[in-house]
Amino acid sequence: MAEDAPTAGAEGTHPAPTEATADSAAPPPPADKASAEALLPSLSIWPPSQRTRDAVVRRVVQTLAAPSVLSRRYGALPEPEAERAAAAVEAEAFAAASDSATASPASLEDGIEVLQAYSKEVSRRLLDLAKARAAAAAPAPPAELSAEESEASSATAPAPAPAEE
Repeated sequence: MAEDAPTAGAEGTHPAPTEATADSAAPPPPADKASAEALLPSLSIWPPSQRTRDAVVRRVVQTLAAPSVLSRRYGALPEPEAERAAAAVEAEAFAAASDSATASPASLEDGIEVLQAYSKEVSRRLLDLAKARAAAAAPAPPAELSAEESEASSATAPAPAPAEE
């Protein structure tokens, strides 16, 4: 049995390649960088797919309608209203980011910058919406008394006691 141990561990392994097989298995050197990049699939980060944009809308709806930091601070929206508002926020942010982008970002880095601008626009518009809605729902602060109201209230108020000297 001791004789079988060395061969048992070697089962399933391949013999070491000879010089001839090692040379033939090596990939050919790349002709140039441009031809190598042409073979790779292109990665486009901007504009986002419709699926990604829909996911952004769903996430904004959750933030507006479900318990979140934003909805706790500024109040939650009913689901139908949150859906309409989220779609508007995303569309406006997409348009703003698209306007700031060139027709088609030249590089991946340019696409990332536009995507970051889109993300910031969504966040800014979401916060603006929540603040505006909270301000509209809050009761109006008491207005300062006009001059007439001030005089009228002082006429009904008791006169101050004269100071004794």
